Amino acid sequence: MLDRRGFVAGAAGVAGAFTVPGVSFAGGRTEVVLRGTLPPGSPDYVYVPVEVPRGVRELRVSYAYDRPAVPAGTQGNALDIGVFDARGTEPGGRGFRGWSGGARSEFFLRADAATPGYIPGPVRPGTWHIALGPYTVAPQGLAYTVTVGVAYGPTAPTPRPVYPPERARGRGRAWYRGDCHLHSVYSDGRRTPAEIAAAARAAGLDFINTSEHNTHAAHAAWEGLWGDDLLILTGEEVTTRNGHVVAVGTDPGTFVDWRYRARDNRFGHYARAIRRAGGLVVPAHPHAACVGCAWKYGFAEADAVEVWNGPYTPEDEVALADWDSTLTRAGRGLRWLPAMGGSDAHREPQRVGEPQTVVLADELSREAILAGLRAGRSYVAESAAVSLAFSASGGRGEHAGIGERLRVASPDAPVTVRLEVAGAPGCVVRFVTDQGVLHTAALPASGAGAVEWSTTAAYAAYVRAEVRHPGAGQPGGLPGALAAFTNPVFLGETRSG
Repeated sequence: MLDRRGFVAGAAGVAGAFTVPGVSFAGGRTEVVLRGTLPPGSPDYVYVPVEVPRGVRELRVSYAYDRPAVPAGTQGNALDIGVFDARGTEPGGRGFRGWSGGARSEFFLRADAATPGYIPGPVRPGTWHIALGPYTVAPQGLAYTVTVGVAYGPTAPTPRPVYPPERARGRGRAWYRGDCHLHSVYSDGRRTPAEIAAAARAAGLDFINTSEHNTHAAHAAWEGLWGDDLLILTGEEVTTRNGHVVAVGTDPGTFVDWRYRARDNRFGHYARAIRRAGGLVVPAHPHAACVGCAWKYGFAEADAVEVWNGPYTPEDEVALADWDSTLTRAGRGLRWLPAMGGSDAHREPQRVGEPQTVVLADELSREAILAGLRAGRSYVAESAAVSLAFSASGGRGEHAGIGERLRVASPDAPVTVRLEVAGAPGCVVRFVTDQGVLHTAALPASGAGAVEWSTTAAYAAYVRAEVRHPGAGQPGGLPGALAAFTNPVFLGETRSG
């Protein structure tokens, strides 16, 4: 066993990253240990070089770090981990072989298998790098120990990945329910892919999107779990230090790098990479209070925004209001940003499909679902029990649905807005415009009913609908939690992204 001590020294190829003295297996060793201490203010990523010799069949890594007591209100130690192979640590992730963040204390890789979150493949000789991510560092510093082991022997064949198909049978042009923000054991979740697929079906979902933190390892983990009734999209939750973005529906096998902050001016590059891979760029929980979670990149590169994340909270209320404030841009003919929802479910009792995005698509396929989401032809509901139909019509037969625009003869021509609701007992309907809430109505005790309101394009640039639970006792005098809400119908000229 070799014991080496390392400290931050020297620059690497990624902004905010450094390399510490490395280790090798000289002399026939099969295990080496590196110990070091990271001070407060350490770079975001610290790389530990490991010289991997020829003939290695399996690489094993474990790590531990101190968690000293800290004063109230002070962040303690939290250290993430991943690995890059001999192809290097350069931006773009050519050498990326896996990331588990802080979800597990050990992992292995070999040609035919790997720990969830890591990519199977040959352990080729050369300089590998253990990637350490000091998420937060206590005032006392972060003392860590990394143990790396190798096993020699013949290399097994690497299985060819089997990815989900891009189409399910579906129901033709219809409203399809999905959850685009989910976590399994392939990052920091506790459910297996099989358990997620079963939970998705139980929640009445038609499609889901894999969105593990900073790894695409789960893309090939769904064999046998899709079917005529369930479309599985592949993606990633790109978890940076200045916010998280869900890549929805990227080409299977697509890795999106996360090693940058807003000040590095790199987000646009990786957002475009998501779109080149056929996916959507969706900032997640933009007003979340957790360290590094709040969105700092702006929305110019976004295709949609996750307004509702998990059970409805005041953070979601802020996100909803912030998103609503952007919709007046569409009245000036500018691009608008559709809203989505996702469960962000990791484990019980968090529920898959709470909330779920319901999208109008021509078929149950990757292309059609993403087209519907991109166009904003969607609403968000707390469960499959809640369904909506929302539209606006003019006096000369004009008609527009969610995400569309109603063109009327004149700005003063009468417009009728209609919402049909089912599955929302005890709830209240609110019609929201660029002026705010202009009409409310209580639903019948059954939770099913229709609400209409008359307006003009001169009076309301857009109208969107909310279905809310009773608001008594909500913190800060907020209205009741959402049961559902729609993307807007625009009145007058506009265009979506």
